Amino acid sequence: MASISNPPRHEEDVDVDELKETAVPKRFKVLFHNDDYTTMEYVVDVLCRFFHKGEAEAISIMLTVHKKGKAVAGLYPRDIAETKVAEVIEDARGHGHPLLVTAEPE
Repeated sequence: MASISNPPRHEEDVDVDELKETAVPKRFKVLFHNDDYTTMEYVVDVLCRFFHKGEAEAISIMLTVHKKGKAVAGLYPRDIAETKVAEVIEDARGHGHPLLVTAEPE
């Protein structure tokens, strides 16, 4: 009977790449700004549709916008924040609202 043996091992130098820590991408706040023309109902609707807020949270954000002049709808990586801003502004213009939505670093 032949025996199976492990092949001999040789010590070799192995190049190991050091893992570099990746920076956490900067997050951006998507801000809704108050104006005198966009309806409160439309703002609540947009917060529900584009930011997946429940009705109570959407109303709370809308009231903050109304009382304080602006409020944060969400925090996102830059590309997502910019996409949401563009989508909301396009929808607002399509519905005849001058709603201003911006993104800025956290």
